[in-house]
Amino acid sequence: MSTTLSPVDALAQRILDASLAAVDLLAIHLGDRLGWYRSLASDGAATAGELAARTGTHRRYAQEWLEQQAVTGILDVDDTGDPDSRRFALSPAAAEVLTDTASLAYLAPLARMFAGAAGQLPALLDAYRTGGGVSWAEFGSDARESQADMNRPWYERELAPALASVPDLDALLRAPHARIADIGCGGGWSSIALARAYPDATVDGYDIDEPSVEMATANAAAAAADRARFHAGDAAQLPADTFDVVFAFECVHDMPNPVAVLDAARRSLRPGGCAVIMDEAVAPEFAAPGDETERLMYGFSLFVCLPDGMSHPPSAGTGTVMRPDTLRHYATEAGFTGFEILPIENFGFWRFYRLS
Repeated sequence: MSTTLSPVDALAQRILDASLAAVDLLAIHLGDRLGWYRSLASDGAATAGELAARTGTHRRYAQEWLEQQAVTGILDVDDTGDPDSRRFALSPAAAEVLTDTASLAYLAPLARMFAGAAGQLPALLDAYRTGGGVSWAEFGSDARESQADMNRPWYERELAPALASVPDLDALLRAPHARIADIGCGGGWSSIALARAYPDATVDGYDIDEPSVEMATANAAAAAADRARFHAGDAAQLPADTFDVVFAFECVHDMPNPVAVLDAARRSLRPGGCAVIMDEAVAPEFAAPGDETERLMYGFSLFVCLPDGMSHPPSAGTGTVMRPDTLRHYATEAGFTGFEILPIENFGFWRFYRLS
């Protein structure tokens, strides 16, 4: 016989479930940052002592983490009954999700993002009280690297076919000596993917965060993507009449003054050019309760994106949950007269817009 929980018990159970998920997420962050998952994936099953020796970490902490990962169902264990000889293994499925940087299912960076946000909780509390913010620079390498690593496989594997599915946009990008701008380029993987997809084009990436530009430059050098160049600075200073297409991947909602940046993007376009915005595929309108995508995007907004945008006053205070009509309003204010949602589907959590 099934038992229906009372509203109180149902909410209490939900909070308990969320607490267990939070423990898992933070434990995944430990395994990711300490190299434990990568060692189990590349070097095979291990006891706590073996894993600690492989990774230069402490055996006792490794033992506790391994046991927790087995108890929560992420790791497999061959339990001899002797704690020192228990061998823990990472299944192929878990290895892909937690270590395969080329997989669309790679989600270890998600834990890294929220761990980075959790480290700024005192500053976030102060921002919520005063109306201030917490900048991208303050969130540090966890957030910076998380976004780059989580988006990378989508850019490398799916961006070229997605753009090719829009014939007139693809033709514009394939034009001889096409010039492409990538504003808010972060770790540069979007710029590198564009340079690979369009071998006659030059790509200029712009980001206000200097460590991101340094990371992008290093990534491009390692990928031999010499037609992708990176610049530190405000995208509102884009050169006029220069580019055929200006891209903004998952960054307009973070901008304190999106209208000024979009206006600069419009002025930087050559005749016949356009701007392409990739941003979160949130619902057209607010509705509660929402689906998992809405819940996740509000999570990013609460802890990262809105505080980042608010850290540079005066700010539009957009947040991650930027609905299509909000972007349409920004585009109109910036002087664009054309606004359309491109027919690119099943591209992660994102939606593509074209402004002309």
